Amino acid sequence: MQLQTLGKGRFEAQWSEDKHLIEQTIRDCICTRRIFDENEKLLTQGEHVENLYLVDSGRVSMGVTARNGKTFLLGTLECEQQVFGEMEFFTGYRCQMDIVPVEPVEVAIIDAQKLQKCLLEQPRLSLYFASAIAIDYQDTVEILSRRLLYPITYNVAYDIYHQYLNDLPVDGFQKNYLEAERFATSDRVYRRAVKELENKGFIAKEKKGLRILDLDGLRDFVEQ
Repeated sequence: MQLQTLGKGRFEAQWSEDKHLIEQTIRDCICTRRIFDENEKLLTQGEHVENLYLVDSGRVSMGVTARNGKTFLLGTLECEQQVFGEMEFFTGYRCQMDIVPVEPVEVAIIDAQKLQKCLLEQPRLSLYFASAIAIDYQDTVEILSRRLLYPITYNVAYDIYHQYLNDLPVDGFQKNYLEAERFATSDRVYRRAVKELENKGFIAKEKKGLRILDLDGLRDFVEQ
């Protein structure tokens, strides 16, 4: 969840009014700060979460690994006052995802006991946590559902088009094998999907990544 207003949701107006209270409450609960290096896990899938973590800026990746070794990467997130561990804070469940910086980031560690005390003293603050968590949850379920229900070629096309529109909650990776894991598939299958879109004339593969050649055609393919 983000500390800043999301610009959407039922309680967005109230959130805007209480923005400084929310931020100050979180910052009052910070017990320490430290630098996490690139690829040093901020949160680890399957572990108990003792505290919450605030990343004011920097890029992190989020992913899940199944027991069979298959990995699904949700994508990368450019943090902007981003709090991690908030869902586990409320549920008490083990961490569901690996949260991994893709560059060194400064992290503020939030004392969960202090935060719990603040929320009990000011229950209104829980409303904003609930709003942010609900939005994150629905965004995540939308991504997972689309990956599950549509063919890989469609999913790659959808991602390319909406990355162009800059309206996706998470971004991708520069390396092909990581992009493949973002679509929960193998590098070979991912490359085959990209090749199919190239053959349709929608995109071109270049050293810097994928470039759209036929925006209207790509949009029609995604929206049909």
